[in-house]
Order: sequence, then C-alpha cells, then structure tokens
Amino acid sequence: MSMMHIQVLHGPNLNMLGTREPGHYGSQTLVDINQDLILLGDSLNVQVSTFQSNHEGELVDKIQSLKVDGIIINPAAYTHTSIAIRDALLAISTPFVEVHLSNVHQREDFRHKSMLVDVAHGVIAGFGAMSYSLALRGLHQQLSSQQ
Repeated sequence: MSMMHIQVLHGPNLNMLGTREPGHYGSQTLVDINQDLILLGDSLNVQVSTFQSNHEGELVDKIQSLKVDGIIINPAAYTHTSIAIRDALLAISTPFVEVHLSNVHQREDFRHKSMLVDVAHGVIAGFGAMSYSLALRGLHQQLSSQQ
C-alpha cells in the first residue's frame, strides 16, 4: 500500500500564531504545529505537506494544483467569506476537514457562518493546536477505512 498524502492548508494571519491573541489561539507557532503534524503523519505512515498564505488567490491556486488523498484546511477569516475557496475544494473533489483553533461558536456572530461546513468531511474547532492533530487522525482513519 502506498503512503497516504494529506495537505494541510493554513489561511490568513496564521503565520502570526504564538504572538497573535494567545488567549484565543494559544502560544504554539505555526512552525510548531506543522512540525507536530509531520511527526504525527510519520507515525501514521502519512506524508504531511503544509502551506500557509494570507492571500485568497494563492490558496485557490494551491487547492487547484493538489493531487493528494485528503486536505486539512484552516481557512481562518476566509471561512466566513470565501466562495472561491469553497468552489476550488468542490472542483477537486478531495475529502477535507475544516479546522479552527478556537471554538468559533463562542465568538462573534460573524464567525458562526462557514462557507465550507456543509461540504466538509468533518469540522474540528476549539481544541487549539490539537484541533489539527485530531483532524489528521480522523481523516487518516476515514480514508484508511475506504481503501
């Protein structure tokens, strides 16, 4: 069996993790989160690739170029606004999990609406950096059971 490949996509401002509103987002940096995901992937026999952009079009271009088994995406602020990211994910038909560090439902009303939630394979929110590892474990298990 070939190694599974999962792409992790991080949206705008996530490059500021560790210093940006640690009460909401924790103290781990994006580098820390990515390193932890790659190590977890190694233990699950999953190749994990990571990508972050503050630009919607760059995220769309990246999604369109993907040839992977699954996607974990934290669209950040684009969660609530980006039909373009939604359309790109639908166009490639790759299962994806939407991830949020904070529990968006405990926050401002505008954060309660996601453009992706109804087409996502799953959604994990509110567990800080662990939200990503939970998403990786869950997506890996789902994809493995379908093989």
